[in-house]
Parts: sequence; C-alpha cells; structure tokens
Amino acid sequence: MRVGTDEAAIVIVGSGAGGGTLAERLVAAGKNVVMLEAGERIEAGDWFQDDLKAFAQLSWLDSRVASGSYLAARVAPTMPAWIVKAVGGSTLHWNGLAYRPQAHELRARTVYGVVDGASLVDWPVSLEELEPWYGRAERRMGVTGTHGIAPHPPSSSFKVLRAAAERCGYRRVSNAHIAINSAPRDGRPACLQMGFCNQGCKINAKWSTLAADIPRAEASGRLDLRTGAQAVHIELDRRGRVEAIIYRDREGGEHRQRVAWLFLACNAIETARLLLLSESPAFPDGLANTHGHVGRHYMRHINALAFARMPGPVNMHRGIVTPGTIFDEDGHDPARGFAGGYLMEAVAMAPISLAMLIGGNDWGKDFTDFMASYDHLAGMLMNGEEMPRPGNRITLDAAVRDRFGLPVANVHVDEHPYSDVMRAHFRRRAGELYSSLGADAIRFGIPPSATHNLGTARMSRLPRDGVTDAFGRSHEVPNLLIGDGSLFPTSTAENPTLTIVALALRQADYFLRELA
Repeated sequence: MRVGTDEAAIVIVGSGAGGGTLAERLVAAGKNVVMLEAGERIEAGDWFQDDLKAFAQLSWLDSRVASGSYLAARVAPTMPAWIVKAVGGSTLHWNGLAYRPQAHELRARTVYGVVDGASLVDWPVSLEELEPWYGRAERRMGVTGTHGIAPHPPSSSFKVLRAAAERCGYRRVSNAHIAINSAPRDGRPACLQMGFCNQGCKINAKWSTLAADIPRAEASGRLDLRTGAQAVHIELDRRGRVEAIIYRDREGGEHRQRVAWLFLACNAIETARLLLLSESPAFPDGLANTHGHVGRHYMRHINALAFARMPGPVNMHRGIVTPGTIFDEDGHDPARGFAGGYLMEAVAMAPISLAMLIGGNDWGKDFTDFMASYDHLAGMLMNGEEMPRPGNRITLDAAVRDRFGLPVANVHVDEHPYSDVMRAHFRRRAGELYSSLGADAIRFGIPPSATHNLGTARMSRLPRDGVTDAFGRSHEVPNLLIGDGSLFPTSTAENPTLTIVALALRQADYFLRELA
C-alpha cells in the first residue's frame, strides 16, 4: 500500500524496537501507517558474520561529533554511538537481554535523593502500572524464563560466570530472560548456539522487528515502508500541530508527507536532532523545546569490560553472545560510593573486537600471549545505571554538516564522578570472581561507543521537567508522540529494549483508545 504524500497520514520515523512495534500494533487495529527509515533493508541471509564487514554493512556511519571529557571524545570522536542504520534498527545487533527494571529505579529522585551534578526525576509511571505491558512484550518477543518459555541450555561461558558467583557468595544468577528462541516459536526457529551473532542472527532465532513485527505489518497491506528516507524537518500548522514532515531520499531528493499523527522512534540521538532541526517561530530553540529539555539528560549506561584467562578451555564464542547475568549488585547501596546499581553480564567477543577494546596501548608480549589463549578466555560486561546530567546532551554541531548540508548531532558527555567509582567497584568484583576460579591474567576495557542511547526527550509529570507525558505524547504539540529510548527519565541498570517495547505497546493502546 502506498499512501499519497498529500494524504494526512499516521507517520512513524524509525523501524527499531519502538517504531516497529508501534507500526505492527497500529496496522493490526486497521490503521494505515507510513514508516520512514533512513537505512536500507538488509535481510538476515545477507549479513556478514565478520565483525569488520558487518560493522560497515549495518552501522549508522553518518558523521557525528563526540565532545566532553568521556572516552569517546578522545578515541572515537566521530563515532559516539554504535547503532544500526537499516530496517529493524538496533534490534538487528542487540544481544537479546530482556530485563524488567526495578521499582526503585523508576523512583530514583525519591529513593536516591538529591545527587549533586545530576538531574534526577521520578518516572511519571510506576513499575506496577507497566507490568501488563511488560508481560505482553515478553510474550511477543519470546523472552526465555517467562510465561512458560524454557531457558537455553547453559553455555560454557555462563557456567564460568555461575561457578565464580557461587564461590564468591553471589546468589542471583540466571541464564534466562533472553529474547532468543529456545524452541521454534512465532514462525522462527530455535537458536543453534552458533555464536558470533552480535552482528545479527542469521536464522532469525533472535527477536527483531525485521524478523517479526515488520513482516506482520506488511502482510496486512496497511504499512507503507519507505527506506532510504531521512527525516530532516517537521512543519507545524497555525494551530501548533504537526502538519507535515520533510524527508530526503537516498539520492537527496526532498519530499513532503502530510501528517495526521507523528511518532518519532529514531533513537535518542536522531530523535533529539530532528526536533532541534525543526525550529520555527513558535519553537525557536527546536520543536517541543520551550523548557529546554530536548537533547538534555542524555544517558548511555555505565559500561566496563573484564576478560580473564582461565585454567582450561572456555570457548566463549560458542553460543549466545551474552548468555547470562549476575544480578546481586543491581540494588541501591550508597555505602558503595555511588547511586544505583549494575549488572554483571557474561559476554563473548570476536578476536578483532576484543583486541580493540582491551588492548589499549599495551601491545607487547603479555597482550599477544593473552590473545593467543582466546579459547581459554571468559568475559564479563558491566551494565550500570548512569546519572542523568543536564549538560550531557545532544546539540547541533556548529561546524560539521551531513550530506544534505544539515548540522550533525554533537554528543556531549562529562561523566558524573559516580561513573568511575562504579567501574572501580566492578573491576574489584570481577577480579575476585575470576581469581576464585584460578584465572592467571585479567584485562579490563571500556567500550567507547554507546549502544544504549537514552533520555533526550524524557517523560515527566509536569511540562517544566520534560518533553512528553507518561504516554510519550508531547506536552506542547498535541499530535506528536515519541516512542524510543529518548523517553527514559533515568537509565535504570537494565538493558533498555524490553522497556522500549513495553512503552510502545502501551502507547499504541493509548493512541487507539484515546486519540485515534
């Protein structure tokens, strides 16, 4: 189905966890939807299982600028985030960890109190209110360990993590809550435990909107998916409602699509950038930005890596990339010297990626010997709650332009002091865990480019504190809704995809019930 550009349409920008879920729900309810996706359609059979080729094939490689004191500004100044530019968005390369947040994390301002240098607010919705949509999200994504869906067999990598946890007194360890089929489900096969699937699952055992939601939406005949379509400006009518969206095609041609309702789900960086590019007399500082929150409070999660050489073979590359997690450090314990908590996630990496992330400036014999023992290595990723800060923000860069002549996103981050304290705590714990099993060498690293981008158009109870209400509807523009990680008032310690999908399902229900 093709919607005419002069026909006022429901338009969704972005096809990832938020946009793809919204599209499927709306067309299932009989609505016609136009979806604008900046990337191309790349099917699973065409993906490379080689890190460097896959990175070039799937990644958003358009220019961006990293500034501030954080690592990306020093070592990856043009690559502050690693996200996908293709149909399905970053659900193509996510690792499938689908965890619900904790109740206290949605009340961070109340529970943590005033944190110097942070801009904490409580979420305008509680975990209890969100639980029905988490259940629906888990069922549609096939999250193991929920709703009777069996977990995967434990991989060697997870067995190392579990054994170390038991020796060190940790009690909450699991290889469940992963959105990768443990048995055939939803027309997709079971995982074959092939490994090296950070670039995407070649058989679509891992849930993605490309594998599940978008094909269902297309089968309805009501989805008009336009690829190579980069949204560049949002126009308002005299009433202050969105009237049209301007986008460029892959050849640079300009198009104008009339809008009845607009949903932005193009990642926290590009959603903020598009709002800032859409200035007008009514919004001289960017669309829906009267209170100055668009682009601010940017969060990525606090990350760190630990890899250890174990006494015997581990072969971490065989099986799911992130096959399980220790949850014992996820609570809020101010005695540790920071607010919030973190997860300790078993992780595998291909040799080239591992070398780049833990090599640093040390490329001598100790490092080459460590890498030569690749089959004996076990790895762990810290995923920690990051404090929102008003100065950590997306702005329009004054010097660098994209191929359409528009200013690119400048991603500025000065990390809160808690970040280094949390990383140091993780390193101590990771060292104790691996040493308990006889590891004879441990190396650490920090991923410079973010894969979780959050918080640049946050939800709030009051317009003065954020950009949207609890359903992602703009406080200021009545037919504008946001449906991606931009909505997060705080990052929580948990991976964000399940929450993005749950919020999108809730938003779709709200739209169909109250607005449409």
